[in-house]
Amino acid sequence: MKRIVLTGGGTAGHVTPNIALLPRLKELGYDIHYIGSYDGIEHKLIEQYHIPYYGISSGKLRRYFDWKNFSDPFKVLKGYGQARSLLKKLKPDVVFSKGGFVSVPVVMAAKHRKIPAIIHESDITPGLANKLAIPHASKVCCNFPETLKYLPAEKAVLTGSPIRRELLSGNRLKGLDYCHFKSDKPIILIMGGSSGSQFINEIVRDILPELLKTFQVLHLCGKNNLDPSLNSTAGYAQLEYANQELSDLFAATDLVISRAGANAICELLALRKPSILIPLSANASRGDQILNARSFERQGYSMVIEEEQLNAAALLDAVRTLFAERSKYIHAMEKSELLNSVETVVQLIDQAAATS
Repeated sequence: MKRIVLTGGGTAGHVTPNIALLPRLKELGYDIHYIGSYDGIEHKLIEQYHIPYYGISSGKLRRYFDWKNFSDPFKVLKGYGQARSLLKKLKPDVVFSKGGFVSVPVVMAAKHRKIPAIIHESDITPGLANKLAIPHASKVCCNFPETLKYLPAEKAVLTGSPIRRELLSGNRLKGLDYCHFKSDKPIILIMGGSSGSQFINEIVRDILPELLKTFQVLHLCGKNNLDPSLNSTAGYAQLEYANQELSDLFAATDLVISRAGANAICELLALRKPSILIPLSANASRGDQILNARSFERQGYSMVIEEEQLNAAALLDAVRTLFAERSKYIHAMEKSELLNSVETVVQLIDQAAATS
């Protein structure tokens, strides 16, 4: 039996692509193990799949001054020692890393143990953790054609992001029923990221009366961001977040307004949902969402409004334009070569495992 160690954590975006690979890896007979941090979000997300999980010490590598910068390198060194011991015990044929700081010592330890490691970079420019891991990896998967120039040519593979199989099999009628929506009026889904966006929420609610003249609106607001005064508004449904029902909600959706996290927008591509992307401001991030969004815009998949230009009039105008031209965006997405990312990534894993 082939054995694989998956790693990645710190945010859900560093875990969900790993989860998307699980069904296919199991079909191919892999014995799957996971290395993450002791108490990171990855532990909670992975435990429901009943995969052996191993926690290691994990520090954060910061680009800014913080007193923890003096202690965290020792946590990383401890994590490296723990990862070496675990890989010696588990003897995997291959390691697959989705990134995040906990993955760095695992990928480094894999090279020390002469185990091939494949890593995946979601954003256009590699984050700090993956920059440290790339020299120790045998292959580097990426989502965007623009990323290839930042990677060693002999390692880089344009794969797209693995998408959870269940997202592709949603039921439109179940989605409509969940929201108490009608089938004869188009639906806009609004997503402000994993914790929601108060700024986007406020603008959406400002233009809600206008939107409801043409559309039904499904609003994923984020935790503690519901507006009780809108609970009885016809054609409007608000949720803090969506779990198992998300695939059905996507199936019922015609247009999407979203942040531009790499995994989220790759899901929109796989589902062929025309979108308006509102990336996080460069003041609130390293600017990766802006680059992601502009790439999708260039490829004809999405419209983009940067946060500094976002207002009620601009968003309302973009919604009307996108809906009128939606077939153009769907056609562009249908031509994408990145719609079977799980199979592409698993083939790379299989090839690496065969050479170990």
